[in-house]
Amino acid sequence: MLFDPASHEPLVDTPWSESRARAAIAAIVADAESAFDEQSLWPAHALDDEVASAEALTLYIGASGVIWALDELERRGGVELRRSWAPTAVALHGRYVGGSTGDPTPSLFGGESGILLVAHRLASEAWQEDRLLACIRANVANPFWELMWGSPGTMVAAQVMHDRTSAERWAEAWRESADRLWQEWRDELWVQNLYGRVVQVLGPVHGFVGNVYALARGELLDENRRAELERRALATVAKYAQRAVGFAQWPPSLKPGKIRTQWCHGAPGIVASLASIAPRDQQLTELLLAGGELTWRAGPLVKGPGLCHGTAGNGYAFLKLFERTGNELWLDRAHAFAMHAAEQVERMRSTYGRGRYTLWTGDLGTALYLRSCIEADAAMPTLDRC
Repeated sequence: MLFDPASHEPLVDTPWSESRARAAIAAIVADAESAFDEQSLWPAHALDDEVASAEALTLYIGASGVIWALDELERRGGVELRRSWAPTAVALHGRYVGGSTGDPTPSLFGGESGILLVAHRLASEAWQEDRLLACIRANVANPFWELMWGSPGTMVAAQVMHDRTSAERWAEAWRESADRLWQEWRDELWVQNLYGRVVQVLGPVHGFVGNVYALARGELLDENRRAELERRALATVAKYAQRAVGFAQWPPSLKPGKIRTQWCHGAPGIVASLASIAPRDQQLTELLLAGGELTWRAGPLVKGPGLCHGTAGNGYAFLKLFERTGNELWLDRAHAFAMHAAEQVERMRSTYGRGRYTLWTGDLGTALYLRSCIEADAAMPTLDRC
């Protein structure tokens, strides 16, 4: 058994409907805007672990992520917002620094870099760039070696800023982190000091394929290293793949534990993170297709509709396979998961009496997935597009 049946639920029998997807996006956005409070921002949800005051401002699970999602949906023509969120986005940085005990965390998803990146997107100022550059350089040697807290995440921030400004200082900062990350890649997987534990993780948010993604994203990696990256990445994912006829799965880490089939751990995240590298490598394509088949066979996640460990995040694996292969079977499957995710949002709002106002665990990530399905666009929120 390559997945845990108890973690999944039957797919709803609802045909794809663009109008229904648009209506679901509009409802999610209207609910999020209505739930906002100038002082308390958005309320935490019962399904999220206790969220500290600083975390409530971040990109992953806080207000910066909500604002980024709202802005992104408006830019893509999905909604018309009731207000400008730029003043709030800019003010979040001061709240974060002022509320931090000790030095602020520089990370992309759980710290200062993500907050600055969103503020700069909505209302750019020179001081934000200087502060963000300092965060990226402060994170070069972070021993977590992963996207959430470590240098791979702040490498994404450096590359985004290079794309926005074309300034060489961002490429230099990216290369400084990339060189150190490459030096730490001494074995098949990075050895990480994660939350006080020495681990070797495969999934994107805390491990191997997230690091590969950060190195391969964009054009800053030189050709020789890109070739070596693709070779080593393929060898590693092939070695640790758990296979059955037509299916592939990957464990969360090298230590024995519960199997997961979600974006953060398991086949969906492996597929979504590696689908853009080595596009003509047939062995990698076959492995990724087998991971996609496993994701489809497992079905939507009981945990809910979100990105990190929900139905929408798994659905991005299908969009990535459609982008890689051109086979519309994968777009059809992405559409099927979209209808299920929209139903999950409605069901959970009814159960809890309110929405879940986060980007990576809640309704806003689902709205972005629905928009991606409308556009047949495989870009992952805040990773491929930020």
